[in-house]
Amino acid sequence: MGVSELKNSSRLSVVVAVVSAVAAVVSLTVAVVLFFEKKKKDEEDLEHYLDCSIQ
Repeated sequence: MGVSELKNSSRLSVVVAVVSAVAAVVSLTVAVVLFFEKKKKDEEDLEHYLDCSIQ
């Protein structure tokens, strides 16, 4: 391998690493949002159940 091939290879590695990092951050963000949405929905369902059971 020549020096120019190594430079291209390292640039490709950096691009792949950046894309992977962005994908990981997006995945984590989606997981956190879905978790809190589900928690909120569960709390609303419980509140509705308790309101109905009291009446």
